[in-house]
Formats: sequence, C-alpha cells, structure tokens
Amino acid sequence: MSKNYTVMRLPEKPDYGNWVSMRLVFLPALIGLVLLILALLFPMIVILAALFLLMAAYFAYARWLFSARGGDVQDKVYGLVLEHLDWNGQGRLLDVGCGSGALTIKLAKKYPDARLTGVDYWGASWEYSKKVCEKNAAIEGVNGRITFQQASALKLPFEDETFDAIVSNLTFHEVRDAKDKKELIREALRVLRKGGTFTFQDLFLIKRAYGTPEELVNAIKGWGISDVEFIDTHNEPFIPGALKLPFMVGTISIIKGKK
Repeated sequence: MSKNYTVMRLPEKPDYGNWVSMRLVFLPALIGLVLLILALLFPMIVILAALFLLMAAYFAYARWLFSARGGDVQDKVYGLVLEHLDWNGQGRLLDVGCGSGALTIKLAKKYPDARLTGVDYWGASWEYSKKVCEKNAAIEGVNGRITFQQASALKLPFEDETFDAIVSNLTFHEVRDAKDKKELIREALRVLRKGGTFTFQDLFLIKRAYGTPEELVNAIKGWGISDVEFIDTHNEPFIPGALKLPFMVGTISIIKGKK
C-alpha cells in the first residue's frame, strides 16, 4: 500500500550578508597556516604567523558580532538611521549605497505609502548585487514599491530635487573615485527636494576624510542647507568594544537635517 508524503518547505529568508566578508577571515588564516609551516624551517616566522592568525580570529569574531546569531550589531546600526529619519513617509525616498537592500527594505516596511529607490555600484569586492536586493525585497513582500539600480554615488542618475527623503549608511567612505568625500554628501543633497529630509550615517569622525564635525556641518550649511545636525553614534551601548576600531564602527556618526 503506497503512502503519500507532503514535503514541508520552510519559508525562504532574506540574505542581507555580513559587513565582514569571509575573505577577511579565510585569507589571513590561510597565510598564517602557510607561515606556520615555514616556521619549521625558519623559527622567527612564527611571530608573523601568529599575527595573521590573530587577524583571522578577530575578523571571525567581528563577523559573529555583526550577525543576527551574534550581537546583531549590523541590524542595530541600520536602526540608528531609521530612528533619526524625520519623515512622514509620503513621497519618494532614495537609499544611496543600498548594498543588500537591508535598509531600503526596512524603510519600505516602516513607510507603507512610500516609493523607494536603492542605488549601489556593487562590484566584485562585495557579495551584494541588484539581483540579491530584488530577491530580498520579494521575500519581504515589498518589491512592488522598490526599484534597485546600479549607479555611482558620485554621479547620481537623477534630476535635481527628485526625492522627498534620502538616506545612506556606511557608504560614502567606500567610494574610491571621490577624493573629497564631502562631495558625495553634496551630490546626494542635489537630488533632494526643497523641504526634504536626509539622514546619512558614515565614518564621519575620521578627520582626514571629513574634517572635524564642526567643519563638516559648516561645509553643508555653506551649500545653503541651514538645518543640519551632527549626532555621534559610535558610543551606542549595543556596540561592543571589539568593533570600536576606526575601520569598523568606531568612528560612525550621523548627519541629518532638512534642505
């Protein structure tokens, strides 16, 4: 007598990735192991091997802290942008440097009447892509209100004053073809309508890239943006000490305001 079995499929989950690539874990680990082998012939190399293995261990720990199963720091950092965006959710929003679409999708779920656009250059150095973003949006049920497209943050493919709100999270410092990172802020504000709101979070405490917070705020005000506020977020209680290094989230802060 034959029996019929029904296979139960678990709901598909979005993949928002991790800001610490597995390459940052595997590459120094591999180099460290090779150096350990060489240390059998040249004992002094063991010090260098230990340094690479410690580096691999640090990045593995940082990856765990950013993950949902670890400290969930990545999701909480996105939450800071949502918390500091003063917007009623009516109109169009742009996310500059959308990565895996995580922040764009969070905003779409928070503002059900909004139309959203996420732009990113993506590229081989990241595990993200337009396809990944669109798949995540479909899984979350908001794909009908979000458009993803490839674009450079230095030259956004939109007319002046196109959007009612603009956000960006940890993107500007990554744009290699922008010598003056402040120009990326200026370009984002170009496509923001008069009266529109913005919230940008980046490594704004890196002085060589942005100057002092006061200098950065004054530069933005010099472009005719009178409502500008600087918010230091790098000491948020959910950020563990291990992630407070300058190249992690130890220099993050927010620039927000209204055009």
